[in-house]
Parts: sequence; C-alpha cells; structure tokens
Amino acid sequence: MSPAAAGPLLLGVRHHGPGSARAVRAALDRAQPRAVLIEGPPEGDALLPLAADPGMRPPVALLAHAADDPARAAFWPLAAFSPEWVAIRWAQARDVPVRFIDLPAAHALAAPREEEPDPREAGAVRVDPLAVLAETAGYEDPEHWWEDVVEHRGTGEVRDPLAVFEVLAEAMGALRETYGDGGHGRDLVREAHMRQRMRAARREFGDDYAVVCGAWHVPALRAGTTVAADRALLTGLPKAKVETTWVPWSHRRLARAGGYGAGVTSPGWYAHLFAARDRPVERWLTKVAGLLREEDRQVSPAHVIEAVRLAETLAAVRGRPLPGLTETLEAVRAVMCDGSDVPLALVEDRLVVGDVLGEVPDAAPVVPLQRDLTRRQRTLRLKAEAQRRDLELDLRKESDAAKSLLLHRLRLLGIDWGTPTASRSGTGTFRETWRLSWEPELSVRVAEAGIWGTTVEGAATAKAEADAAAAGELGEVTALAERCLLAGLSGALPAVLRALADRAALDTDVARLAGALPALARALRYGDVRGTDAAALGTVAAGLAERICVGLPPACAAGLDADGAAELRGHLDGVHGAVGLLDGTDPGLRERWSAVLRTLAGRESVPGGIRGRAARLLLDDGRLPAGETARLMGLALSPAASPADAAGWIEGFAGGAGGGTLLVHDERLLGLIDAWLVSVPEGAFIDVLPLLRRTFGAYEPGVRRTLGELARRVPGARTASTTAPAGFAPDLDPGRADAVADLARLLLGAATVHVEREGIGR
Repeated sequence: MSPAAAGPLLLGVRHHGPGSARAVRAALDRAQPRAVLIEGPPEGDALLPLAADPGMRPPVALLAHAADDPARAAFWPLAAFSPEWVAIRWAQARDVPVRFIDLPAAHALAAPREEEPDPREAGAVRVDPLAVLAETAGYEDPEHWWEDVVEHRGTGEVRDPLAVFEVLAEAMGALRETYGDGGHGRDLVREAHMRQRMRAARREFGDDYAVVCGAWHVPALRAGTTVAADRALLTGLPKAKVETTWVPWSHRRLARAGGYGAGVTSPGWYAHLFAARDRPVERWLTKVAGLLREEDRQVSPAHVIEAVRLAETLAAVRGRPLPGLTETLEAVRAVMCDGSDVPLALVEDRLVVGDVLGEVPDAAPVVPLQRDLTRRQRTLRLKAEAQRRDLELDLRKESDAAKSLLLHRLRLLGIDWGTPTASRSGTGTFRETWRLSWEPELSVRVAEAGIWGTTVEGAATAKAEADAAAAGELGEVTALAERCLLAGLSGALPAVLRALADRAALDTDVARLAGALPALARALRYGDVRGTDAAALGTVAAGLAERICVGLPPACAAGLDADGAAELRGHLDGVHGAVGLLDGTDPGLRERWSAVLRTLAGRESVPGGIRGRAARLLLDDGRLPAGETARLMGLALSPAASPADAAGWIEGFAGGAGGGTLLVHDERLLGLIDAWLVSVPEGAFIDVLPLLRRTFGAYEPGVRRTLGELARRVPGARTASTTAPAGFAPDLDPGRADAVADLARLLLGAATVHVEREGIGR
C-alpha cells in the first residue's frame, strides 16, 4: 500500500472510464488486497458468481425491481471497460472475496424519486465534478480533459498505479470542501451505508481490502464519522422487497445521449481504447476505413496513413498528448469522407457509439415469462440485437407465421421489440415487415408482463381479456379484437367479443361507431390469413354497419362545427372501405351504403366537405354519372353558396389520392372549379386560400404542372381539340377501345388465376 493511503485502498474512478479500468487493474495487481468492495447494490452479491460464467459477455447490467411493481426498477450497467467490472473479474480470477457496498436497492426503490433542486436556492446547483476540474484546468470540454489526464496517459506501463488515485482523491476532497454534497443530497445516505460496510470488512480483513467507487465519494469514505452518525442517517429508511438479475445491456444505452445519467459520450471509442494495447489511433482509423469500405466508399490504406498523420498533427498543434476522438473524427471527415458529414454520421453511430449488445448466461434468474420468450426466440431463430434491422415475413410459411404471432403478442403485452413498417418487397395480407431493435429496457417490460402469465401466449391472452374489460370506448375494443386476431389469441376472443357487443349496444355516438367499424371489417376479412376463426365478428360488424347507415345522415346535418365535420368526413373513407370488405357477408350492405352517400351528397344542410367527399366516393364506385357529378359541383360552387362551404366541398371532392388525376381527365369539373375561383371575392379568397392550398398542394408535381397548363389556357378557346391532355380525347373512341379488349381480357384472366393461386381472393 502507498504510505499516503493509510487504511484501506480507496480507488476513486470514473464510471465506464477505460483509463480508470486499467489503473484499477494495475493498482490491484500492486496491492493484492484480501477483499474487494465495489459501489453497487448488496442484493447483487448473490449474482456475482455469474460474472465468471463463460456465457456472460458485457455490456450487462444488474437489474433490481420491486417484486410487487416491476415498473419500479433500477439498472447498474457494466461494460468491459468499466472499472467495477475489471475489479470483479480480478477478484474472481484470484478467489478474492468481492462484495457490493452501495445503499441497498430495497431502500433506493422504496424511496420517492429525488426531485431536482431549485437552482435559485443557495447551494442547490448540482455539481459535475469533472466539469469543474476541467474548467479549472482551462478546458471547455470535460471529455477532452479526462482523455488528456487519464485515458491517453495510461496506455503504456504505469510506474505508480496508485498515484493517479491519490491525485483524484485530493482534487475531489477540495471540491467536497467547497460544494459539500454538490446538490446530491442522497449521496450522504449512500456514503453512510458504504462506511458501514467498510467497518464490517475491517473486522474481517483488517485494513487489507480495496474499495472501488466513484471518485466523488472517496473524501466522504475517508471522513472520520462515527457509527452513531451513520446509523442516524440510515434509520427509518423505507424498504421494499426487490428481485435482482443480470440483463443484457448495449453500448447505445451506455451513451449519455441515450438518457443514462452516468453515461459517456462515446462508449464505442472507450471500448476501443481499453482493448487496444498499442497504437490506438492507427487501429481505430483502420476500423473506420473497414466500415466505410463496407458502405462502398473508396478508402485505401493511403487514406488511413494520411488520416493518422493529420490526427497527430492536430493533437500536436493543440498540445494534447495523443489524438483524441475530436482529432480522429476531424481527420476522418477531411481525408476519408471528402469533408462530408453524411458518412461521418455513420462512423459516429456505428463505431463511436456502437451497437454492441451483451449476453447473460441461462443460469441468471429471470421471471418464467422471460424463459418462455428466450426459448421461443431460439426456436424461431430470432436473435435479440441492438442494431435496428428489418424482418420480412411471408405468412404462408409456417416459421414466418410463428414469428409474426410472437411479435404481435409481445406488442400486445407492451414489449415493442418489433414495430410494423411498410414493406419494400410488395403489399398484401400475406406479407409483413417488422423493424426489430432490442433495447435493454424491454427486460423491465418482460418483468412487468410476468404478472399476466408464465408464457407469452398465456400472458397476452390474460392481458387482452383485462384490456377488454377496462376499455372505455368502443374503438378501443374493436382495435383490441383486431390485435387479438393478428396475434392468434383465439382464447381471448370470447371475452373481447362480449365486451365489444356490450359497448356496441350502448354506444350511440355515430362517430365512434364509424371509427370502430374499419378495424372490425379488417379482422373479419383477413382473420383467416393466420388460421384464426373470425366469423364471430360478423354479427357485431353487420350490426354496427346498419346503425351507421341509419344514424350518419342525421348526425351530419345536426349543426356540426368545423372540427366535427372534419372528423365525420374522415370516417367516410374508413366506413366506405369497410363496406367493401363486408360486402361478401351482407350482399345488400353496399346498396344501403350507396343510398346513404347519395343522401349526404344531395342534402344542402350537410357541410360542404362531407357532401363533396360523398360525391367523390359515389363517382369512384361508378354509382354517380359524370353529368350528375357536374350538376352537384355546380350547385356547391354557385354564387349562393358561401366561399368557405364551397372550398370545403372542393377539398372533400378533389382531396386525397386520385383527386388531381380526376380533374386532369374531366375538364368539365376543372372548368367549374376554375370559374368558381375567378368569381370568389378578394376578401373571401384570402380566407379560403389555406384550404385550397392544402388540397392542391398534396397532388403529385406532374399533376400540378398539368393542371397549371390547363388553367393558363383562355377559357373561350377550350375546345375538344385543345382542352384534352395529350393522349386523351373528350369522348371514348370505340375502335381504339376494342383494339385492346382482347389484351385486357387476357391480363385480367391471368390476374384471376394468380389471385386464386396466391390465396389472396379469400
């Protein structure tokens, strides 16, 4: 032991600092203590032997959560370059006792969360020790200061490994004298417990033990406090029953940008500094070159050599002992990225931060639900990875269907390992695309979901039944029914359907009924894709559709305000699509719905946006002749109509997919809109302009350009020969149409055969 360190060996470190980790290993090798005490929850002592398991690969974290409320949880992350992890492995390799000495998680999780102090109060500012020391040394960035004084000076042989700890302890002592607890009042209680555990170690090992803790705590652990004073701080602390385990962690979650308060800005860079025994800059830039070459960028060994020279030159100019992350990234941008920040952002994401995900052995204690999830992941070959990746599924394949069921069940449990996304390979009910990314917090979600069951299917079923009973609105239950079908939870459907029928019978709000129908229709139409019986939904869906047909016209004419009219207009599209899906189960439904749309389109008391949308839906279905459409538009855009109502009609009719193409091909409708626009008074035009810009601005650029060309023509010169777009005539040419009839028939016949073969026609 160093003479300056009378008593136990106190090794004050920076959490997740590779320089501190190397120094800790060297100090322990020099001192050879009989025991090692580490800042961490004592409940983790029983789990420490697992750190030596071959299946344990950092980064990992100790997870502690309240037994009765898994949402109350805390993590203690450890990376391969964390000083605490190095101390644990050093002790285990030599059969030296190793223990955690921080405040028990039972107290930390039972206490209310510490509130942020009011900066206006004296002494309430939270102190960042590294920032204060860096500023004192003339550095603007604490990371630069730490790299210069610790990381880059510890890459070689350390002559006196204890000296750096003595210097840090002295600096922290000066800070504690000036700032006290630095605004971290909870630290006083934690340090009292650490001192109690140190007294227990002294009775067992004398002063021949080492303590690895945050450097901020070293002055408090050396303070000559009494046992009675420490007991007074610890008396009466609330306590909760907790459970602990090891969980995988990731470099991305070690980053401060990920929300981890004790995190570092560049875990990938720090992992490299810890692992590189020599020439860290050259090795790092070689990794960067390899990554950029994988992304098809032209990077040669000459680029690496030049980047090393530039990084070293920048470090020399700035008076730094070695190039730091700032210098290496500047060299990468200038030499390998041609000054562009786009490839540099890839380097920062993949290498500076990184997607490394740790692993824990099977022997680690977990809730039964986690064991079932792990077993299914292995069976389906779905590996949990931190890096985002897309998973394409073909639900006609048994293995892909099983993966889909698992991911849907996990989402129902609130475990969002996968998120559905748009497919790049095609559309259809037999295709799914998922974006997978395993975040460490999902381990807490699994523990929370463990209260619902011991298997993924059982837990998802119980959760769905509980959600159905607690749902307050009809739309929630219909969405839940669809999710149950996607997840293959036939066991939950009876309870969900009972709740659905009860709420559908009591709900009189047409908007809520209209919002609930599309999910039911999709479930009824596509439920058999996964082999789930969805027929029981038919009765409920038919009842909802009938009530919507009866109640929608009065609801649309009951003095709606602008927001209510916009909501109902949006529901028209959803109900229209749902009616198309339900047409096979109730052949007369489409006719009844068309009658509702005709009523809405021709009733003057209905807001313009709804009338216009109803007319457009009828026109698209071929149930409204072109002449009648022009008549309705003429009435809506007549001088007797208010400009706001007329603009709403245009938005409802011409908005959405295909609206611009419709106006391009039917110049009668475009002419009516053009004439109305010219006649709108200046004051009213300014009021309706935002609505019109929203409608026409959503069109494709080519459609907008064609409409502009048509609008620039002189109205009197619009004849059949000049007004029709290129390739189109004002009337159908039977001769030209007959020429492609055989080809169209052949294509449609082939398409029918393809649909039947693929099973899409179900």
